[in-house]
Amino acid sequence: MKAIRKFTVRAVLPEPLAALEELAGNLRWSWHEPTRQLFEHIAPELWREIGTDPVALLGAVDPRRLDDLAQDHDYVAEVNATRDGLRDYLEQPRWYQGLEGEKPAAIAYFSPEFGIAAALPQYSGGLGILAGDHLKSASDLGLPLVGVGLFYRAGYFSQAISPDGWQMESYPLLDPDGLPLAVLRRADGSAVQVSLALPDDRTLHARIWQAKVGRVRLLLLDADIPENADDLRLVTDRLYGGGGEHRLLQELLLGIGGARAVKLWSSLHGLPEPEVFHTNEGHAGFLGLERISSLIGEGLSFQEALQVARAGTVFTTHTPVAAGIDRFERSLVRRYFGTDLLPGVDVEDLLALGAESYAGGSNDVFNMAIMGLRLGQHANGVSTLHGEVSRRMFNGLWPGFDSADVPITSITNGVHAQSWTDPALKSLAHTKLGTSDTTTANWASADVSNQDLWSVRGQMRLQFVEDARRRLLNAWRDQNPGGIPPTWINRVFDPNVLTIGFARRVPTYKRLTLMLHDPERLRALLLHPEHPIQIVIAGKSHPADEEGKRLIQKIVQFAADPALRTRIAFLPDYNIAMAQLMYPGTDVWLNNPLRPLEACGTSGMKAALNGALNLSILDGWWPEYYDGKNGWAIPSADSAGDSAERDRLEAEALYDLIEHQVAPTFYERNADDVPERWVSNIRHTLATLSPALSADRMVSEYVQRLYRPAGHYEGLMSANNYRAARELAAWKGRIVSAWPQVAVTHVESGGVSSVPEVGDDLHLRAHVQLGGLAAEDVTVEVVYGKSLGTDELRDVAIQALEPAPLKEASTGGATLFTGTVELDRAGAFGYTVRVVPRNDLLISPAEMGLVAVAN
Repeated sequence: MKAIRKFTVRAVLPEPLAALEELAGNLRWSWHEPTRQLFEHIAPELWREIGTDPVALLGAVDPRRLDDLAQDHDYVAEVNATRDGLRDYLEQPRWYQGLEGEKPAAIAYFSPEFGIAAALPQYSGGLGILAGDHLKSASDLGLPLVGVGLFYRAGYFSQAISPDGWQMESYPLLDPDGLPLAVLRRADGSAVQVSLALPDDRTLHARIWQAKVGRVRLLLLDADIPENADDLRLVTDRLYGGGGEHRLLQELLLGIGGARAVKLWSSLHGLPEPEVFHTNEGHAGFLGLERISSLIGEGLSFQEALQVARAGTVFTTHTPVAAGIDRFERSLVRRYFGTDLLPGVDVEDLLALGAESYAGGSNDVFNMAIMGLRLGQHANGVSTLHGEVSRRMFNGLWPGFDSADVPITSITNGVHAQSWTDPALKSLAHTKLGTSDTTTANWASADVSNQDLWSVRGQMRLQFVEDARRRLLNAWRDQNPGGIPPTWINRVFDPNVLTIGFARRVPTYKRLTLMLHDPERLRALLLHPEHPIQIVIAGKSHPADEEGKRLIQKIVQFAADPALRTRIAFLPDYNIAMAQLMYPGTDVWLNNPLRPLEACGTSGMKAALNGALNLSILDGWWPEYYDGKNGWAIPSADSAGDSAERDRLEAEALYDLIEHQVAPTFYERNADDVPERWVSNIRHTLATLSPALSADRMVSEYVQRLYRPAGHYEGLMSANNYRAARELAAWKGRIVSAWPQVAVTHVESGGVSSVPEVGDDLHLRAHVQLGGLAAEDVTVEVVYGKSLGTDELRDVAIQALEPAPLKEASTGGATLFTGTVELDRAGAFGYTVRVVPRNDLLISPAEMGLVAVAN
């Protein structure tokens, strides 16, 4: 018989154990091992069964067990000491508090998903895990940051695999009362809500859940409340579910509702409102429009308010392909904003922000990434290569500029080491090296022997194998209720065999099935008599992605071969809990996307933190960090004639690397059965990659390179009743109006001999029509570099020219600019002259997208 209604009844703890509730209510337990051990001690088997969730554990454990523990003075003392440690962590100054100079007093971080712990399933893949790691490191570093997202009643989805290998989705509903969440309330106990005006005189309401993530607060907006009509209660039903209008409603609530929620939360807690707003991808981009509307309410024009909003906004793009960007029908956006949703904002001004007004763009769509770039003065990609790809991809927004000039920088992603490093490795570092922080431990020290490292790697591999068998057994029982499980499941994977991992989302560009390109070659590698390998695979395909589901099916059907099923397996329902055992348990992490379509890819980072070696195409983060000792680079066949030929060449390269380099090195053992060369690579990986791949490094880069500048410029714009914003808007209006008349009319050169030599000085005189602008409104630059075959310049350098003295003034109304360039390199040389707007409040010469270049 099925229940008609379900809800969670929270346990009443014995008074001596009251501190457990405080510990369970702060998600710091998800990365603080002593706290996790406290809860595990209550009921070890139950702890594992309920997915290492303290709130669920306290609701499920036998009250008599809690009564017994309340009489255990040592346990009670440890609980209270851990609670005191949490309070110290929350209150004591940390890295951010020690920073000297100007820094933001508050930062808001918006993301459509957050992957913090398996107990709070509000993520689909890497974007959400990254957001969760960002919050955790922000907490560890002491940033005054608040996260903003949506609460999805069904999360993403739960994955099962049918007998024929097809992905099946289910959507079990979450009870927020059974999660580490609390409703945001006023002092009188009433729940805080935000409301959005919709077409047809309708209103979308949302309550605000709070999650404590260490020192950081995460606000999650929930539309499933009685104040909403039935269809609007479904706005936050699923992550990435529904069609265009449903998705638009989610993004309106995330951006506009989220900005309003932050304002209310700050007011209720007596905290300053954020100076910096960071949008993790374009989904939350509407937050900038809410800020503009609020500023218009203070008396600013749209353009003046835009300067303030832009100055304090950081936009991070995560996709290297246009198909991955949210684009809405322009008519749909017009309908939703032709309401009282954003008072003071003209819908035409709004539509212009998301317009694809560049060559190849569509007039019928509203592009969220384009709006994000126009609303964010500070923008970045998530790896060095992705930064380059993004500058090329969005070059159309800055016509006339080379892609290198496009104002999009890059900060390479990182992962939260305390969350993703196995406790066994932390314990080894603590015992042998005096610290459980594996990112700062001296892994080159002889205090950790090769045997020590190899032993802990074997321990992590064994615990993963045992977990994989449990998961496969549970999946079989779900498919065959009441049946007797086959014995071969207990032989899946061998804890002594080279283990390769591949787990991630399953879009086609990640090429899950590249390993199947030559099935017989793969079979030979799996069953090699001396150097066998085993492969664990996991990942979810978006429910609407039929091709992705077919890729999973091919893997599952290949792995069903009785001769292979103990050597290769697909584990269903990939999630954080599975990943935290898989990454440490694999020896090699495989990544073979189509270059350059992997923006960063953090799964290999998490494996590396545990001493795994990467085997990857040089895409995402790998080109920056591959050094020949921390893994292997799969050669890319970028110049192949077609995709089939490229797949063939890269698959053959993958097989060759495994057969001739990876497997032989793993099985090359000394007299103590230790693979010394392999362990040397493990040691090198831990020593060099652990600090570099840490989310602490990533977040500190965001602070220094983006948050502090954004806070600085926002402060300049807001000071003295927004005087600088008003002046900048007026100046930009004047520049835009005059720019069609700006031109480089003539360039003269001299000073070099008929056969130029290195060391010669090239004297330049550029005659520029300024269209009524003053010389100080522009910068005139000589752009020079190598000129190879075509007129395109390479290895470019830029040097400003200066206005000439009046006595050398140009004729015909032009202004003369002069300068000298030293010829410091041999070979083909070329140059041109360009004019760009100049203002100290612009962060890049290309920011306005205006340039006049000599013909």
